[in-house]
Amino acid sequence: MSKLTNVSPQRMKERVTAGFEQNFGPLGDGHVYFAPGRVNLIGEHTDYNGGHVFPCALTIGTYAAVRRRTDRNMRFFSMNFPRNGIYESTLDQLFPSNRFGWTNYPKGVVKVFGDHGFPVETGFDMVIFGNIPNGSGLSSSAALEVVTAVMLCDQYGFDLDMEEIALLCQEAENTYNGMNCGIMDQFTVAMGREDHAIFLDTATLEHEYVPIRLKDASIIIANTNKKHHLKDSAYNDRRRECEQALEDLAKVVRIQSLGELSCEEFEEYKDAIRDPVCRRRAKHAVYENQRTIEAVRLLKKGKLGAFGRLMKEAHLSVSRDFEVTGEELDTLAEAAWRVPGCIGSRMTGGGFGGCTVSIVRNDSIPEFMGRVGRTYRKKIGYQADFYTVKIGGGPQIL
Repeated sequence: MSKLTNVSPQRMKERVTAGFEQNFGPLGDGHVYFAPGRVNLIGEHTDYNGGHVFPCALTIGTYAAVRRRTDRNMRFFSMNFPRNGIYESTLDQLFPSNRFGWTNYPKGVVKVFGDHGFPVETGFDMVIFGNIPNGSGLSSSAALEVVTAVMLCDQYGFDLDMEEIALLCQEAENTYNGMNCGIMDQFTVAMGREDHAIFLDTATLEHEYVPIRLKDASIIIANTNKKHHLKDSAYNDRRRECEQALEDLAKVVRIQSLGELSCEEFEEYKDAIRDPVCRRRAKHAVYENQRTIEAVRLLKKGKLGAFGRLMKEAHLSVSRDFEVTGEELDTLAEAAWRVPGCIGSRMTGGGFGGCTVSIVRNDSIPEFMGRVGRTYRKKIGYQADFYTVKIGGGPQIL
């Protein structure tokens, strides 16, 4: 995984500032902004089904050095993709770019801000530098959206709270980038709290900060190094399949989301779902929601082993019923379960590549990384990367 994951925030600020000065001159009265990545401990593909999720923000994320302009031009440069050079656009041409695809995230936020009565009248120069591996499923796109939104509020005087920012960023990803995601990623990035996960009801946005006390264990991320491209994958198909299942169920039971059903209610009404594929998708959404509620209850009681067993159940469900894992993620999870010091492991994020999240006893971390890494390389043919993550807070103006 990226060597930048251990670089301090101050050093990252210095490097992105230097990158700005190299490409656009002195930062002057501009600022450096930060938004974190996120990992979801349990509750996958429930956020767009009106269910619960349990994510946390990370200490790694996206840094942006931005200076406001006096004209309507926008210039973008990514230090993670320096060979692409500088991309130039204007506020009068807010169209998605194919070659400089990452710029669609900040441009989408600018567009949605304007649509909601927060017009950006003058352009800006932006240099970004992130230590979230691109395509890892740790919400680099949501971090870029939120860091842009925080910058816009600061530079242009817009008065929005973090929950409003999360909703606007989700809309930007849905409408401008064509990724029909739920609210979890943007909400977690915007609302993160150090050493806490967020127990979020995505139907109402009611949320609770739950302290994460792992005692003698740590959170380990394993990256398949298979990039996932959710817009080009079956992610949007899964959402449509869930919507079809909901439409069928609504004919026999009064619900507005799959998250309203208990497991028992689903079993009672499931035959109303005509397509067996849609039925499996709905089963995962319903059972995963209940699993998440139970997992948080257990964690609050300090029952980490039981929480870990639910992580395994969650992975099996997202693999068999939702079918978004694939050989790489399944190999990592199955190898992790065989390591005695692994309390729990599962796919995290949208799937189709990306990462697993595991809770591992500290004295077993070297064995865990070694055994799982060797198994993965032998079966898949290339290496996975591992690193220990810390739970961080939300966006900052540095």
